[in-house]
Amino acid sequence: MPADSLYVNTKAVEKNTFDAIVIGSGISGGWAAKELCDRGIKTLVLERGRNVTHIKDYPTATKHPWEFRHRGAITAALQKENPIVSKCYAFDEGAQHFFVKDKEHPYIQEKPFDWIRGYQVGGKSLMWARETQRWSRFEFEAPARDGYAVDWPIRYNDLAPWYTHVERFVGISGNMDGIENLPDGEFLPPWEFNCVEKSMQQKVNAYYKDRRMLMGRCTNLTKAGELQLKQGRGPCQARNLCHRGCPYGGYFSSNSSTLPWAANTGNLTLRPESVVHSIIYDEQKGKAIGVRVIDAITKEATEYFAKIIFLNAACLNSNLVLLNSISNRFPNGLGNDNDLLGRYMTFQNYRGSLNADIDGFEDEYYYGRRPVSPLMPSFRNVHKKEMDFMGGYLVFWGAYRNTGNANNNENIGASFKDAMCEAGNWGVYMSMQGEVIPKFDNHVRLSKDLKDEWGIPQLITAVEYDDNDEKMLQDFLIQGAEILRIAGCKNIIPNDSKQTPGLDIHEMGGIRMGHDPKTSLLNKWNQLHACKNVFVTDGSCMTSSGNQNPSLTFMALTARAANYAADELKKGNL
Repeated sequence: MPADSLYVNTKAVEKNTFDAIVIGSGISGGWAAKELCDRGIKTLVLERGRNVTHIKDYPTATKHPWEFRHRGAITAALQKENPIVSKCYAFDEGAQHFFVKDKEHPYIQEKPFDWIRGYQVGGKSLMWARETQRWSRFEFEAPARDGYAVDWPIRYNDLAPWYTHVERFVGISGNMDGIENLPDGEFLPPWEFNCVEKSMQQKVNAYYKDRRMLMGRCTNLTKAGELQLKQGRGPCQARNLCHRGCPYGGYFSSNSSTLPWAANTGNLTLRPESVVHSIIYDEQKGKAIGVRVIDAITKEATEYFAKIIFLNAACLNSNLVLLNSISNRFPNGLGNDNDLLGRYMTFQNYRGSLNADIDGFEDEYYYGRRPVSPLMPSFRNVHKKEMDFMGGYLVFWGAYRNTGNANNNENIGASFKDAMCEAGNWGVYMSMQGEVIPKFDNHVRLSKDLKDEWGIPQLITAVEYDDNDEKMLQDFLIQGAEILRIAGCKNIIPNDSKQTPGLDIHEMGGIRMGHDPKTSLLNKWNQLHACKNVFVTDGSCMTSSGNQNPSLTFMALTARAANYAADELKKGNL
């Protein structure tokens, strides 16, 4: 049934009408809500999962290891029931309640894809890894320069003031490093290197002209700035238990930051357990007029109406919503005049890693569990394409002190305690975060036969690595080993995890931005070319994946688009 025939009750229309609707309450949805509510726009946020209130609904946040029945580990039975989500590093006994179990929202893997999801108010902002680098001008210029994807319709300078806007509110720890392809931002004090990392940094930075070991940038507050204090947030306690939810507000999440801020304006209405079926398109008006929702519990259908709609359901679900939003005007999905909706899906390559040992420093240690790793900005294909592969890769690495003989100790009681208190040698880890080039064949689409329990077609994933990804992986393993040798490491062991796409949890694309409606779905303001009052600002809008972490860019794009939408709404253009 076409979506434009779904509403008939005028009283329901009046009761369920808002200025704006935001679909999704995660990192980008929370930002859309904050910006729109700050501008005086009455905003409805629809979240398909349950409500999670900051502090109150973090049941495991302050539990000790011995308070968990399985000391934090998941059981063999739970792993067997959840072969996909159990691969995620954060899916453990203390955080499993924030993850979608495999049977709860089925999808079809035409090619292997690990779809990691968090269905609750706050979405995956409760469990994310919190790395926040600005993209540089090179990420926005590279597709046009090197001939892949399509040209981004914006450049770094278009987004720079919005990066600043987001950073000041969120609170980013970091250094002013002066690196051209890792732009500086508005930073709180950085986290500190440990003694081994300082030694490695000195050796590596002195040896290379094009490679720098830097402290990572993240949303864990080394101290709370004025804006974070206004949000009721405090400094990070260096517990590194972030994926359980942080009662201190030590890291940024929608729950601790943007959604309470939006609620304080009096302009926010939040409706959890609302599974979005589709966006309603009006043939006569030539624009979207609302959203059809299926109640997650009762399965009752309801329509909500607004002048503007922000789609922020997270990449794959945003593609799903548009593909399922059919009408006479858009039989293949809302805005899909070029049949590219769901195409050019991309992600980031995390397959490569190395481990090593390093001698010395036996009399030194460190305090706490730092929530961020040092990094090395990409040094491949930065100013021009110079390798036999396209794109670059970011390197995360650092050093840690091994526990002494506890794991090999067969005793119990005092002797076991003493063994646990002994410090072992120092270990070093390194991992890659590589750009994956968008390709037409990497796509998602809807099943014609299978539906989920809410009557919505299941999503089919058809996404895979290619030869470019393999070449990049091999280059990282070779260069990474060289860097570790220069840093003074030994016993260097390379590893290819061979993990499938999706486990990076950085899926992007399918509703990409671009100049031309023939080759893209969204314009430079994140509006659908063919339906200007629908904005898409989560990972699905990305034209390419870059090698930096994408979440800060999602937030900056959202803030920019939301303020543009507010201006256009005020002018009567939407």
